[in-house]
Amino acid sequence: MKIAFFINTPAHVHFHKYTIRELERRGHTVLVLARNYGDTLKLLEELGFRYFMYSDVPDSKYGKIINFPFSVLAAFRYLRLQKPDLLIGIGLYSTYTSLLLRKPCVIFTDSEPTNFQFMLLKPIVKAIITPSAFQMDLGPKHIKINTYKEFAYLHANYFKPDSSIYELLEISQDSNFVLLRFNAFDAVHDVGIKGFTIDEKRTLVREIEHYSKVFISSEVNLPEDLQKYVIKIPKHRIHDVLYYAKMIIADTQTIITEAAVLGTPAIRYNTFAGEHDMGNFVELEKKYRLIFSFNDSRKAINKVIELIQRPELKKEWMQKRDRLLADKIDATQFLVSFIENYPDSLNQTSDYYKDVIKTGALVPSKSDL
Repeated sequence: MKIAFFINTPAHVHFHKYTIRELERRGHTVLVLARNYGDTLKLLEELGFRYFMYSDVPDSKYGKIINFPFSVLAAFRYLRLQKPDLLIGIGLYSTYTSLLLRKPCVIFTDSEPTNFQFMLLKPIVKAIITPSAFQMDLGPKHIKINTYKEFAYLHANYFKPDSSIYELLEISQDSNFVLLRFNAFDAVHDVGIKGFTIDEKRTLVREIEHYSKVFISSEVNLPEDLQKYVIKIPKHRIHDVLYYAKMIIADTQTIITEAAVLGTPAIRYNTFAGEHDMGNFVELEKKYRLIFSFNDSRKAINKVIELIQRPELKKEWMQKRDRLLADKIDATQFLVSFIENYPDSLNQTSDYYKDVIKTGALVPSKSDL
């Protein structure tokens, strides 16, 4: 089978990387189409992936909207010559390219408050795969599995922490450190969403420094007084940082779930958090007590100050993480099996997927039949 993967953000690189490698190992041909967005291309290159860049992303939100049809057309022209059997993606680029190609498309998503986007893609895609915590009902094409996308690359089957990260950070292995992650809020779905202000970022650094070393990862330029905190590591080593950190504080989304599944306390602040939050965050906070989400920055900072003073914090969180890991399935194994058995995998009954959610059982691969 020839499968085309659309990789639009650095998070998508991590989500798909083991699925792609396993499909290739099983003899399938995989095509990677990537957007020039953030560190996406750099990360693909660090990991040794070959790719076709189908979109050079404009800086503005509205520029991205205007650029959308040109990106889809570029992907179509490339794939028309490659003749893929199946397209895999997260969002509209893969969906509308599949429409032009008249080829099937399957998407995975964990982003819920995008009703308009779902309206645009539901008539076209063959399946929409989401975590079981997903709160919306997307109809008969909707398949829920008991996992998060982060378990496609941070499950214990794949992720093995490497303590050499301390050398790159230039600190001793008995040192505590905290990572602050700041979002650019430049995506279309970020319209109207706000995170920490510059003054609040300074407050976080000042308060945390009483107890721990501080590193910052930021999508936006920082003022000169915060530049010295910027973390300087290869992009693909960020998950070692998350694993060994005492705490993660962020106004973005994915890194919070990543921290949780690695057993690191995570505090999230942005104006999106709250009453209509995504199911993943609700579950991680209410059921597993691995994260704290706030839409009030002062409350978020107060929680940071409270938690950073607890000496057994990481030990407590690793115990919570063990419970989470026992409950969830390996997302990569599921996706490989689903793709490899396509289209038969579309015809499984809802009871079958309930069994997958309960046991983690998978459709046998065709190479094993």
